[in-house]
Amino acid sequence: MSEIDPARPIDAVDAASIDEERFEKVRASLRPAVLRAIAGDWPAVTAARKSDGDIANYLASRAANRSVGAIAAAPSEQGRFFYTDDLSRLNFVKASGQLGAFLQDLLGVAEMPDPPAMAVQSEEIESLIPAFIEDNRLPILPDVSPRIWIGNRIRVAPHYDAKENVAVCVAGRRRFTLFPPDQIANLYPGPFELTPAGTPVSMVDLANPDLAQHPRYAEAARHALQAVLEPGDAIYIPYGWWHAVDSLDPVSILVNYWWAPGLPDGIGSPYEALLQSVLSFKHLPADQREVWRTLLDYYVFEKGGDPAAHLPVQAQGILGPANRGLFDKMRGLLGR
Repeated sequence: MSEIDPARPIDAVDAASIDEERFEKVRASLRPAVLRAIAGDWPAVTAARKSDGDIANYLASRAANRSVGAIAAAPSEQGRFFYTDDLSRLNFVKASGQLGAFLQDLLGVAEMPDPPAMAVQSEEIESLIPAFIEDNRLPILPDVSPRIWIGNRIRVAPHYDAKENVAVCVAGRRRFTLFPPDQIANLYPGPFELTPAGTPVSMVDLANPDLAQHPRYAEAARHALQAVLEPGDAIYIPYGWWHAVDSLDPVSILVNYWWAPGLPDGIGSPYEALLQSVLSFKHLPADQREVWRTLLDYYVFEKGGDPAAHLPVQAQGILGPANRGLFDKMRGLLGR
């Protein structure tokens, strides 16, 4: 452990200075930031500060009559939602039921010295708890629909999202550990086909990193940023940043806002394109793969400038300005 550098603190912004204009400056920095006490006046946060029972009642009394998905892992997993040792399956089970029943179960295991890990993850608040949105607003993101995450002391492996994210701590404390996107090779991503969190997760156990198995993680740790959020605090996670999340208390509730700004209508999925690239390029001979790297740099990443700049507008075709018709034309070409 002495070989691992401690994570540096994430810069914090005081809630009193956070408005939409200031938040745009935070986003423009392309760096994470803690937004201290930005939701400190939320009724949900007030209920959470009173007691675990109060926040459970607050949510259950407002929940719609629909089921939620839940996951649970044995106490032996020590709160880590991950894989079995042979990576053949995930180490947790899935079920569904009413939110109120889940919350009662969560309160029921809160005093156990060695409880199972339990979580309801990424449920849309608009359909689950409609009144929550009206009573607990985040003015800096007025048009983004929030999701809710509820659980006990759980550990979520480092992963990334193809979205920007503001995550608000409602109940319990949460520790976020972040890594910039360029540290992917030092985080040892796992399989694509079976993932605990949608995109591949890091195989490194941040609580006990094994440098014999994952030696490059020592370099990733040099770039790690970390913050502990209290109820009412939030964190801004830029697009594509890897983040691990540790819930530190027996009842932990988070509300997050995902969005991907600037996407033209009809654009394709970058993640699907990544999978297609693995299919099409990864297994080519090295010299051929290098040719395609050059082509991608030219046409896609525009390292030589706009690849259509030398063509008249009527001849730019799929290299022209983005619009729905252009994307439809490209899909037609792919279909043929």
